[in-house]
Amino acid sequence: MEAYSTVRTGTLAERLAAAAGLTLALVLLRLPFRHTLRASRLARRIGRRNLTTARAEALVGAVRHTARWWPGRAACMETSLGSVLAAALLGRRLDWCLGVRFAPPPVEYHAWADLPGHGPIGEYTDAGWHHHTALTL
Repeated sequence: MEAYSTVRTGTLAERLAAAAGLTLALVLLRLPFRHTLRASRLARRIGRRNLTTARAEALVGAVRHTARWWPGRAACMETSLGSVLAAALLGRRLDWCLGVRFAPPPVEYHAWADLPGHGPIGEYTDAGWHHHTALTL
């Protein structure tokens, strides 16, 4: 799925959380990676309740839509971490996964938001894209 979305999704609270989550992600990813890891672990502890699949898709879509306004890079790493942080701001939980996406060639390094018990959110998993998780945060 592309890093940017032209479709505005989510409730007002989700769109505000998406903007704040993406902003935090953009700042954290410019710091040493250990700070990013700490923040993602904290987000996992803060978000106690799981999202429904539809709400998770809407939240990831809201982060991707918000990324359109960022003039710099906002690809999979930024949007997936932004989604995890946005969910935590709402008291919800998404996992942040780093790994590899296998598709018809080429194989790519990839980051995505994962809903526990569901799998990657906002990804082309039905179209033959297979994800191999190296690290779940």
